[in-house]
Parts: sequence; C-alpha cells; structure tokens
Amino acid sequence: MGAGVIQSGGGGGRRGRGRRRRSRVMAEINITPFVDVMLVLLIIFMVAAPLLTVGVPIKLPKTAATALPTEKEEPLTITLAPDGKIMLQTTEIDATALIPKLQAISTERADKKVYLRADGSIPYSRVAQVMGALNAGGFRDIGLVTDPDGPKLNGSGG
Repeated sequence: MGAGVIQSGGGGGRRGRGRRRRSRVMAEINITPFVDVMLVLLIIFMVAAPLLTVGVPIKLPKTAATALPTEKEEPLTITLAPDGKIMLQTTEIDATALIPKLQAISTERADKKVYLRADGSIPYSRVAQVMGALNAGGFRDIGLVTDPDGPKLNGSGG
C-alpha cells in the first residue's frame, strides 16, 4: 500500500548517452490486501455473533408450542434460574425490587410484552408469583419461553 517508482526515460537500448533518467511516482493503490483483511474480519464476526446471544443457563421445559414471531424492540426477558435467582435480562434482581423496577421499565417501553423463562425444576407456585409481579409491574402480555419439539398431549413426540 505504498507508492512505487516507475522508471521513465529514453527508449530502446541507448543507455548512458547524456540523458538522465527521470523517475515518477506510481499513484495506484493495491487494494488486494485490504480486501483480504476485510474478508477475514467478516468471517470472524460471522462466527462470533451467535456466541454473543447467551443468556442465563437454564433447562427450559419442552412443549409442542411453535416459536413466536420476532419483535422490532429487544424483548424484555425475566429468567427464573434453578437456584431461585430472578434475572432481569442478564442482571440479577432482588424479588422485592422487581415490581418497582418493572413499573419504571413499563413507563419507558412502548411494547408491553415480556418473556418469562423459568427452569423446569422451579415450582409452579414460584412461577405464578413472578407472573403476578409482572402483572403488577404493568406487563399484561406475558409469553412463557419453552423448548420446541416437546411431548404432545396426544402421546406422540418428544
């Protein structure tokens, strides 16, 4: 990516006959190394992007439900971890601070949809308590997140 020198001067086989050869600067840029670097960066980002969407590791229950369509806004997610911790997105939050925090978030967001992720080992009563807190916090549209391809009620699958 530097400038080169091109020799110009007399033609043919006449060398050293009193004429000085003059050199001029080559003004062309070689973009091949630039393209190579950009392709390598593209591959690195394509491989790394799926790794950045990791949340709190929990074992979701399996159901026969299909996936919901994607949203324009990043969805609000509440996670109930197997050890009983409540996570707002990826931040741990105390149960007593959950409702005030949800009320503050509810006033800022246009979308009132929230996704509840609960480990399969969490008692249903605890899930119901958190759903009540979500309702008290201003979120009435609650989606329960599950793994697809679970057992169906007709006895097949999973």
